[in-house]
Amino acid sequence: MTGIRVAALRRFPVKSMLGELCEWLDLDARGSVGDRVWSVRTAEGKIASGKDTRRFAAVIGMLELRASERAGRVVITFPGGVESAVDDPATPGLLSMHLGRTVTVARETEVSHFDDGPVSLVGTASVDALGTERSEEVDSARFRPNILLATDEPFVEDSWIGRRVEVGSAALRVLARSPRCVMINMASADLPEQRGNLAAIGRLHDACLGVIANVEAPGRIALGDELRPA
Repeated sequence: MTGIRVAALRRFPVKSMLGELCEWLDLDARGSVGDRVWSVRTAEGKIASGKDTRRFAAVIGMLELRASERAGRVVITFPGGVESAVDDPATPGLLSMHLGRTVTVARETEVSHFDDGPVSLVGTASVDALGTERSEEVDSARFRPNILLATDEPFVEDSWIGRRVEVGSAALRVLARSPRCVMINMASADLPEQRGNLAAIGRLHDACLGVIANVEAPGRIALGDELRPA
């Protein structure tokens, strides 16, 4: 792991919306503080997402929205620049109008907002390998990592599974590879549609890219911090 450093940090205050780049992240027992704390809920009580599962409902338009934290409040930015805080009474109506269906906004309770685990780590070399397979550049933002690490070896993240690693003042336990879904092909407010990414990562690495980790020791991670074996 020598020389592997944090290249980018991301937080996603509302599940399935675009998030924000951060200079540092605080980690607690749940994961990255403020990450995916809020979600949009359908009339059936499912979590609005880009895919259909037992917990999630595919809701067209979610990827056009962005959420960011400002002075302790989470603010949603709509296409065209309209902004509304998640706790503003007008927000459910604005979201319902944008999404074309009745929705509400809710904080996480007993139903987790995470897909596979609390903290996602992705190596730049893994994303580059996918780009080589596709013969075109693939943006790491498509994979929504909390922690993007500057790596030289594709899929080196797999070798960390089961291990404890330290970054900044935090410690993580790497649990498993991160399985990918069709969302990595989809257009968002930042990126155009790029069909074929999921099929390519299926050929290349069993449709997995990056790893998922739990937090074993809370702390702060900043840009440039080195990943260290513990």
